[in-house]
Amino acid sequence: MPVTMIIAFTGCEETDGEKLDFEDWQKITVTASAYNSSKHQGEGNPLITAWGDTLNPEVQSIAVSRDLLKKGLTYQTPVKIEGFEGVFIVNDKMHPRWKNKIDIYMGANKEKALKWGRRKVEIAFPAKIEPGG
Repeated sequence: MPVTMIIAFTGCEETDGEKLDFEDWQKITVTASAYNSSKHQGEGNPLITAWGDTLNPEVQSIAVSRDLLKKGLTYQTPVKIEGFEGVFIVNDKMHPRWKNKIDIYMGANKEKALKWGRRKVEIAFPAKIEPGG
């Protein structure tokens, strides 16, 4: 019988984040905006991600543009974002029209999302492991 492992990532304190070796992580600059659990900010149920996860304000989540999937920012990838504490998790993907972009989930806090706006940030994530390498 197959064994299924479920790994849950939640917002991490810096002491937890220190267990990860961020120095070896790949770093890129992306455009970052914020989004909320609002009907007008997506299709269908605003709490369900493109991978079928239910968004939870207790989990620091991001959506990524689909071109970033090829760079290793795939489902459940941990990500450090410049200007934020802790580690975020990739659990949503954006419409194909977006390039080199992330959306930071800010729960129902529309004011926080508007204050964040849109800006360029450096992000870090585990380097993509090439097949056979």
